[in-house]
Amino acid sequence: MNLQNLIVCRNFLDDEIFNPNDEYAAAAKLVERAETLGLSGNIFRGYLIYKLAHEPNLVSTTVELNGGYIGESLREAFIHDIKILFSIYAPATFEFLGRYKPTSANANESFAELETSLENLRAAAQIADAFISHYKKFGCGDIASYRAFRWDGKLVGIRHFENIRLEDLIGYAHQKELLTKNTGAFLDGKPANNVLLVGARGTGKSSGVKALVNEYYSRGLRLVQITKPQLKNLAEIMETLRNFASRRFIVFLDDLSFEESESEYKYLKSAIEGGVESQPENILIYATSNRRHLIRETWRDRDESHEELYRDDSVNETISLSDRFGLIIHYYAPSQEEYLKIISHMLKKKNIALDEETLRLEGLRWEMSHSGRNGRTAQQFVNYYLGQK
Repeated sequence: MNLQNLIVCRNFLDDEIFNPNDEYAAAAKLVERAETLGLSGNIFRGYLIYKLAHEPNLVSTTVELNGGYIGESLREAFIHDIKILFSIYAPATFEFLGRYKPTSANANESFAELETSLENLRAAAQIADAFISHYKKFGCGDIASYRAFRWDGKLVGIRHFENIRLEDLIGYAHQKELLTKNTGAFLDGKPANNVLLVGARGTGKSSGVKALVNEYYSRGLRLVQITKPQLKNLAEIMETLRNFASRRFIVFLDDLSFEESESEYKYLKSAIEGGVESQPENILIYATSNRRHLIRETWRDRDESHEELYRDDSVNETISLSDRFGLIIHYYAPSQEEYLKIISHMLKKKNIALDEETLRLEGLRWEMSHSGRNGRTAQQFVNYYLGQK
């Protein structure tokens, strides 16, 4: 193996599978990776593809930083490395490594698409261009593998992200249209607004945002969920996301509201509008709340006898945060018919169809003994019904 001649993919030099001191130890490590990653077939080649797709190199990071573009000279250097890497073959001693069947196959759609695109390619330039196209479409590493992330001083991929689709959200056609049009404009590089989804509990506000990420993952959309205490880190989070210029991110704040004594909202106000540093073009902030005005306000705040000298300033401060969201989408409790349609849809996904009379009787009985009509109550009824079968 002439890996010492690599130029932009020199991380392969540190991998004992490709630079082994012990052939058997390298084979053991490769089998371990195959089981962990779900690699099948020729797992030597599979791991090579996986490593190029998931470990950052100069090409993948340049594609990210430049919105999908790399210079011709860097492409030539990458072709040089691809020619070396794809001339490596697993030792004949381990024949089973060429027809490996893992316990659980890799289910990542971006990796599967990449493997398929490489199946019939032999020329190094074609293979290099296939990887560059992959970097443009999906990114590299965790950004390619995960749809959603949380913040823990760095981006941490959420492995078991809820697989909900827009078609699963019954009703709220107008709200979905507003949400998809705004997000579509954002993905197309057009002007788009930060969004506040507000209204009755359990009406699918959070589910709508999650469904967007599942619908538009292949177009480069990712979600980063942060908590209220992490708002003080919002500038750092945005700076990190700015480096992934070819991706589009929704920074998601779920069930957001503030008490008068909480000051975290000022970080959010500054990030959306008014700070020295502009909001990155590849980031929008979507928040859900049961409150139209995110900061708790009391009648005392509007009382003319309030001891504050400039009462109007206090009122303006409490409503200024929600005013910074360019698009505010209202969600209302579903009608009785919409509520029953939600239950029917959820049951049909489990291959169960109730007649109209039974559905109405059982569904409304459940509603009356719970917290009213909404999607959450409908899901709880479905869970109960399925559990009793």
